[in-house]
Amino acid sequence: MAVYTDLPTLEANFLAPLKTTFDVVGSSIEGGRSATGETVSMEMSGGGIVTATYDDCKIRDEEQFEYINMLGARLNGSFRFINVPIPTDWFGPFPIINKIRRPIITGIPHSDGSYFDDGSGYSQTTVWGKITASAALNAGIVRMRVYGLSRPLRWSDWFSIYHPTKGWRAYRYWEVLDRYSDGTETIDGTPTPYQEYLLAIAPPLREAVTSGTRVEFARPRFVARFPAGFTLPSVIEAFFVTQQSIQFTEAF
Repeated sequence: MAVYTDLPTLEANFLAPLKTTFDVVGSSIEGGRSATGETVSMEMSGGGIVTATYDDCKIRDEEQFEYINMLGARLNGSFRFINVPIPTDWFGPFPIINKIRRPIITGIPHSDGSYFDDGSGYSQTTVWGKITASAALNAGIVRMRVYGLSRPLRWSDWFSIYHPTKGWRAYRYWEVLDRYSDGTETIDGTPTPYQEYLLAIAPPLREAVTSGTRVEFARPRFVARFPAGFTLPSVIEAFFVTQQSIQFTEAF
């Protein structure tokens, strides 16, 4: 039986791709042609498969070569999985701090102002949410409360949910069906403002969710494997610099 939980997450920053591409493919099937020759499309109940490509990853450091070698060893054959992040850092609904959008704040000290021995601190996401009404498997509409937004949810944003069985799954909304009254909720003793929405999403839910399920907007991710026929070889070029592209498809 496939295991989709407790998986490692792809080190997106470490790979330093020049471009990343994310899509949802296979959302419909052709249902024949009309008298004018136009095709009729029918939506698939599963809503298609999330795919990703990390293009032209710059592999030049010794540890990067080791990491690429590990990915090939782990994922070639398409029967093992990894969590793949969607880097929405620069256009997501995150606050702008020092002229840069910040999905995650780092360097947070202990309550006494001290840091860990290596000088690092805690980190936390700036925008997150929770489901406020239970929804069934394959549901295409969810009600969600979102905290820390720097702007309203409007056209579309990626987000992810960690499901007990299916693990991390990525979704995006294609329409804001309703916006409810804004409010403030006390979380861990801190009054936290929120906005609440009814969203039409795609793909539909991979697993049922209950009210209170957490939703992540910072670096949303999904369980993925290599697509059939794709392998990641170990490549060594002159001057020890190479560029490799890596393909992923949602795992089932």
